[in-house]
Amino acid sequence: MNATDTIPPTPAAPPPQTGAQLLVSSLEALGADIAFGVPGESYLAVLDALHDSAIRFVLCRQEGGAAFMAAAAGKMTGRPGICFVTRGPGATNASIGVHTARQDASPMLLFVGQVARGMLGREAFQEVDYTKFFAPLAKGAFEIDDPARVPEIVGRAHALALSGRPGPVVVSLPEDMLTEVVAAAPLTRALPTPRPAADPGDVARVAAALHGAERPLVLIGGGGWDDPTAPVEGRPTLAGLTRAAEAAGVAVATGFRRQDLIDNHSTVYIGDAGVGMPPQVRRAIREADVLVALNLRFGETETDGYTLLEVPEPKQRLFHVHPEAGELAKIYRPEAAIQACGARFAAALAEALTGQGPRAGIGAAAWVAALREGVGAQLRPPAQPAGLDMAEVMRTLRDRLPDDAVLTNGAGNFAIWPTRLFLFGPGHRLLAPQSGAMGHGLPAAVAAKIMEPGRTVICFAGDGDIQMTMQELGTAMQAGAQPVVLVINNASYGTIRMHQERHYPARVSGTEIVNPDYTAIGRAYGMHAERVAETSAFAPAMERALASPTGALLELIQPTEALTPRETLSQMREKALAAAGGAS
Repeated sequence: MNATDTIPPTPAAPPPQTGAQLLVSSLEALGADIAFGVPGESYLAVLDALHDSAIRFVLCRQEGGAAFMAAAAGKMTGRPGICFVTRGPGATNASIGVHTARQDASPMLLFVGQVARGMLGREAFQEVDYTKFFAPLAKGAFEIDDPARVPEIVGRAHALALSGRPGPVVVSLPEDMLTEVVAAAPLTRALPTPRPAADPGDVARVAAALHGAERPLVLIGGGGWDDPTAPVEGRPTLAGLTRAAEAAGVAVATGFRRQDLIDNHSTVYIGDAGVGMPPQVRRAIREADVLVALNLRFGETETDGYTLLEVPEPKQRLFHVHPEAGELAKIYRPEAAIQACGARFAAALAEALTGQGPRAGIGAAAWVAALREGVGAQLRPPAQPAGLDMAEVMRTLRDRLPDDAVLTNGAGNFAIWPTRLFLFGPGHRLLAPQSGAMGHGLPAAVAAKIMEPGRTVICFAGDGDIQMTMQELGTAMQAGAQPVVLVINNASYGTIRMHQERHYPARVSGTEIVNPDYTAIGRAYGMHAERVAETSAFAPAMERALASPTGALLELIQPTEALTPRETLSQMREKALAAAGGAS
């Protein structure tokens, strides 16, 4: 050895840490700053580690609400929403949020406390095999049996939640593993998420097909558009694609409850392919000679029960673009199955369409314009029954809400109003569950206010819907994150009543609701609260709600008759009775 040679210093051994401390340090390195949860003795060591952490723990009231919040946070930010729950009932309560995150393609990490390792397999108190329980619901489910492997498995879970079709990953934490001390280093950074590039040949082929079509349609959906680690950030990309579609005369629709992906004021936006699909969207999918499904999985809602395209060989020239290979040709055999990042392909397709020049399909412009007329028709439903007219309520909100407002909802017929009678601009967000989960709207609204407190957040909830998670008003109060909550009270489980009248007319069973005084509940949680029963009273009440520094709850009294914008309960019943009479 030369005199000038030096021996590299031996790396210092990492300081001993508990499994819980390793977990929290690794989450900090991955960029986590907020976690939602309900405390439990099975992960007391994590709560202790969070005491000295920069991660803010948002104390929720029920695990389902906490998981909804984490799913909404993931959808809103593109980073995995973090949730902690305890074993047994805590985990099973949280499963609704896992299912919702999976359906919505929202990245999420659910950490579940588990019984001690020496008790596993004995059906100990509240023991569940979470790797099996969550296997059908999550992208992955792991259990950490060695604290030294915490960084490895947490890193794997984080990457899996973001890769391909984003979604939830569950990690089980045996309580004695969390307290065991080990000399292991935590994670130090998040890795860039792999995003399959758009092959230029595939892009050119799709652009040429759209350019030459008489009835071209692009159907956009899925998650991952807002991932901050993506090579091309999603929303600007989709704005560019929309401009290119306008220039090329290509119709654009969105998947179920993804209306906020593009500017609804665009001349080529024709609506959403969701439950109760608008007739112009159903017509567009049926008639399209070229259909490009971009970042969208073909579910029941987007296909009107798998009736709009023939299985497995559609008549339409179908080009399916998705980052996850398992979604391609799963149901329909496309002309081209293209594995690519939705944002990267959208950016390349926008550029290719812009460079195509004048359209070859001369009939496309008229076809797109006719479809676009259906969007305007949605905003003008027939006169509603006397009392509070929700169509006018939505007109007020379209005129009054700021350009960056966030709208949330759960499940029920009431959700038709915000998802069909509101036009989402480039800055608006919609947090709505594709899983059809009741109770989602309020926790999602609380999460949105926590993540971005400066934005106006409006929660739409039905009277049955809100009672699933109404206790999360306490989370809002404690976290100082109160949204404006619109409780649409029609004294009914409206969606089920609608189907009841259509299939069993005049035989009401199990769908009428006796409700509490929602305004009193709102005031009990420190919110401004009013009851609105007449259309003329809504606009001034909404102004007071928006001005309230503690959030607001407006109870909107809607006639049970007004179950849908276009058909009353009595009209449904009369049709069903007439059909039954004719059949007999």
